[in-house]
Amino acid sequence: MAWTLLIIAGLMEVGWAIGLKYTHGFTRLWPSVGTVTAIVVSMGLLGVAMRTLPVGTAYAIWVGVGAVGTAALGILLFGEAASPARLVSLGLIVAGIIGLKLAS
Repeated sequence: MAWTLLIIAGLMEVGWAIGLKYTHGFTRLWPSVGTVTAIVVSMGLLGVAMRTLPVGTAYAIWVGVGAVGTAALGILLFGEAASPARLVSLGLIVAGIIGLKLAS
């Protein structure tokens, strides 16, 4: 169950990171409300997952899921660069996430 919560926490991190773009510096109400909600849920689920998972593993996976998801959505939603080097780098983060899961 902790792993599921951790992945959901990482996905919520993607939600708040992308949400920040839409808040325009927290000047737009509903995107700001959604972003703050996603931050609270993400942190809360991370905290619950850390009850049973090692802190280093949980934090690294949370950050990795957030980084890969945010970068992927940046490419899809905002037309950010999808260079081969960037895609390989994201693949290495995914490999690290899988490695941490397998080693835990």
